[in-house]
Amino acid sequence: MKSKIGTWFLATRPWSFTMSIIAVTIGAAWAVDQGFSLALFLATVFGMVCLHGATNLLNDYFDVKNQVDTPEAPTANYRPHPLMNQDLKLNQVLAVALVLYALGAATGLWLTAIAGWPILAIGIAGVAVSAAYTAPPLALKYRAMGEPAVFLMWGPLAISGAYYVQAGHFSEGLILVSIPFGALVALVLLANNLRDADFDQRQGILTLAVAAGGRKGRGIFAGLMAGAFLAVFAMSFLGPLSAWSLLVLLALPLAVPMFRMVSGKIPDDADARTAKLDTVFGVLLIASILLERLV
Repeated sequence: MKSKIGTWFLATRPWSFTMSIIAVTIGAAWAVDQGFSLALFLATVFGMVCLHGATNLLNDYFDVKNQVDTPEAPTANYRPHPLMNQDLKLNQVLAVALVLYALGAATGLWLTAIAGWPILAIGIAGVAVSAAYTAPPLALKYRAMGEPAVFLMWGPLAISGAYYVQAGHFSEGLILVSIPFGALVALVLLANNLRDADFDQRQGILTLAVAAGGRKGRGIFAGLMAGAFLAVFAMSFLGPLSAWSLLVLLALPLAVPMFRMVSGKIPDDADARTAKLDTVFGVLLIASILLERLV
């Protein structure tokens, strides 16, 4: 029983949920001086994690069904893949993905009843992007649109939605703040695709890394990573962030080696290194927002 539970746990890729938790926390922290509900925060985290887990399962479902993920795929070398290893069946993974979507939708409807219809609109948009990521007919991941989809979900949608739940209105300033974090989350996928570009091209998959080519793809990665730090630096002086947000620059020691990383052979753990940078960047951004509002 424990083995089966562990298999399902790994299938959802729980290590990636950090990005969802940070995104929701950024939005909630922006509203902390306007009143903060722990219950609403936890419900938002739960709903977002359910959507994230469903997205991951549906991604694996279609990748295996379409024979994108095979035993020869680079994916097999750097993360557990219970579906590809036949520890789980296709119909089981699809069923659990739908259950997670249902749980996320139920949570979203409860939040809508409390906070208002914009949460429903954001939820519908999030589910649509999540499903379209690998599901036909759009299959955004296979059309070089995976990174924009990830940016939208874990940037403006998640962060603005989490804020609206707490505050009851949107913040134009927060939309700007959501851009650098959303871009960094998208870079996790781009790092993955840069590493797998040769394999994806042989499989006929058009990721952004394949479409842009090696040099341009690496340039996009480096440019967006630098842009995320420069955006926070600029917003710390020009608004809507404060000087406290210069704390985010403490993440630069993790970023500098990544410029070297994309100038040579992309390592197997390129996405994990990018995710580590995202986590530190996000935590420092949350801390700076809280310090600005509470100190």
